[in-house]
Amino acid sequence: MRNLELSRFRSTMTSSWDSVLVRYTSLDWLQKSSSAVHRCSGLLMAGTLVAAMSLLNSAPRLCAAPQHDRLGPGFGKEFTASLDEVMQALQDVLQDQTIHGTYVFDKERTLTGAKTVESTPLFAPWKGGGKVFYKIRADAIAPRHFLESADQGTIAVRYIVTSVNPERTRLHIDAVFVENSHRTVHQSDGTVESSEGKAIQDRLQALQFAEQEAADAQRRRDSIDLAKQTLVRQREDETTRLAAAQSSVQDLEQRVNSLRHEVERRIKAPGAALKAAPFHSAANIATLAAYTEVVIVIVTPRWYGVETPDGKRGWVPLDQLESLP
Repeated sequence: MRNLELSRFRSTMTSSWDSVLVRYTSLDWLQKSSSAVHRCSGLLMAGTLVAAMSLLNSAPRLCAAPQHDRLGPGFGKEFTASLDEVMQALQDVLQDQTIHGTYVFDKERTLTGAKTVESTPLFAPWKGGGKVFYKIRADAIAPRHFLESADQGTIAVRYIVTSVNPERTRLHIDAVFVENSHRTVHQSDGTVESSEGKAIQDRLQALQFAEQEAADAQRRRDSIDLAKQTLVRQREDETTRLAAAQSSVQDLEQRVNSLRHEVERRIKAPGAALKAAPFHSAANIATLAAYTEVVIVIVTPRWYGVETPDGKRGWVPLDQLESLP
């Protein structure tokens, strides 16, 4: 009897344990199933996120070109120069057939073959202020200094020139590389724009230096001409003064001659005695030879008090003197 009850107890316990195992197994399966569902949901969400990111990454490639109707980071600078001066320097760089700051082969660090165009689809039509110019180089193979460029395509450079005031001009440069096959737009790392700007700046400085040299040369010529004109005027003035002086000398000579005729006389031939007083009975001081010139010192009605060339003074009768020739 006791063994029968023990058997029944064992049977009951075994049945209960099996039920528990079944329940535990079912619960474990549900948990595993739930985990699998969560993993599938996670994978699905991750796939969706990757697809969305792929679409976002591809979107700039599809719409990058139209966005270039706005200024890019590129190169921007204000020059202390007029609009005409900057335009002249820019035209020289536009015509040099070179894309500065990039190359395609390591052995040849200058990329030539560029040409100037009025517009390019690689940039949207410019609607801002100022004047816009373009230079392109087609069939460039993976040019340097363009981000992630690894195919053949076209380089396009855009120049925008704006007058700030009559003495200052603003320049902005953008550069892109667009692949021929995928039409992917690769931005420049800034080297191309800065190199193009440096080329324009160097040309502008050369033009300004040449203009300064020409202005200095013109000022030197003007100074020489002014010096020549001043010298000519000085010579004319000197000639005028000399003529006036000569005229004055002649006048003086005439006056001197006139005075000499008035105050000088000469002794008549055959000579005369120089008296100590205006009397015939006065003592003789000296005998004056004929034509001896004497200066009249004192005038009386019949006698002249005279001075001889050797400084002797005396009196000579008026009728023994005559005027100088």
